[in-house]
Amino acid sequence: MSKRKEAVLAFSGGLDTSFCVPYLIDKGYDVVTLLVDTGGFDEGERRYIEERAKQLGAVEHVTVPGGRAIWEQVVVPLVWGGALYQGQYPLLCSDRYVIVEESLRLARDRAITTFAHGCTGMGNDQVRFDLAVRALGGAVIVAPIREIQAEHPNVRAYEQRYLEERGFEVRAKTSKYSINTNLLGVTTSGSEIDAFGAPGPETYCLCAQPSDWPSVPLQARLRFDRGVLVALDGHALPGEEMLRRLNTHFGAYGVGRGIYTGDTTIGLKGRIVFECPGITALLVAHRALEEAILSAHQNAMKPVVAQKWVELVYKGFFFEPLKRDLEAFLASSQAHVSGEVVLETRGGVCHAIEVASDHLLLDRRAVYAQSADWGVAEAEGFIKLFGQSSTLSARVNPVYKL
Repeated sequence: MSKRKEAVLAFSGGLDTSFCVPYLIDKGYDVVTLLVDTGGFDEGERRYIEERAKQLGAVEHVTVPGGRAIWEQVVVPLVWGGALYQGQYPLLCSDRYVIVEESLRLARDRAITTFAHGCTGMGNDQVRFDLAVRALGGAVIVAPIREIQAEHPNVRAYEQRYLEERGFEVRAKTSKYSINTNLLGVTTSGSEIDAFGAPGPETYCLCAQPSDWPSVPLQARLRFDRGVLVALDGHALPGEEMLRRLNTHFGAYGVGRGIYTGDTTIGLKGRIVFECPGITALLVAHRALEEAILSAHQNAMKPVVAQKWVELVYKGFFFEPLKRDLEAFLASSQAHVSGEVVLETRGGVCHAIEVASDHLLLDRRAVYAQSADWGVAEAEGFIKLFGQSSTLSARVNPVYKL
């Protein structure tokens, strides 16, 4: 008998990756499943995923932590930049790159040359997975969902039927929505969300509904060093643990929930519900500190760099050299972004109510709209020179007339 082929499958236990296991087995593969725990699973869920993989026929299941990598490779530069994709989406998809890295490491350790993923041919994740694989040295890529979609337009219904015909149950929640959870937050799509309808109550995962928000306001004190969160409420903890706590604390007040329709890489409109309480809190706190420390020119230039970084990460170019160059600029901009910020929420949104730092650009002799150490003549002279070009244009080539 010829030796069976082997594949490492990035596995989450959801409908798509559950389908991939028996499908690959039917195609002649021995399947090694890998769960990269990027922060979205508790112990019970990790056990379920391992049992699910073995039940489906995987020859081996491996779980590796990914929270630290998510924090260092995604959260830190995302917060440094402070930009969102199309002004709304906080890149909750970025754990895909960590998943690829860990999958290829496992494949290398097992001398396996095939990497499989459960991405469809209709979404952005296939681009992220495939481009990351190619950038990291390459492997044979197998994407079962992409392979079947031309023959089965209603892919999820076919996957469910495929599993049930082989005696495998499908979780009720996976039959309606596609839910992705990681340290960054939760994204939910499918069903009425795809149809541009009102999301159902079960789409609330990290964020409490307004009727459940606590009546007492929440305050949190965040300390940053060179733009990186280093302590929460006086406790120095690993970054991924602080983000988990921020998700819990601010999620209870409904902070960080949004409904977003984006222009995807493949040219379709993609609509999702997303929840990211911790990231939202971090971005609010960091911006309040940073905008009082950076110069006006830094504050004007940094968003340009940050937006390009966001675009690269969103579209699959996580390992593009330009991304590293942009991160070098962002890191440099954070040289003095150190201090403390107090956040407060009463529900829905949070505000930075206190900012303290030795690096605030304050002139004790001058306070905006209150006091200054210059006189009338200096102010009038500045205004005259500052607007001289427009004033000359209005005099010589008038456009606006009373």
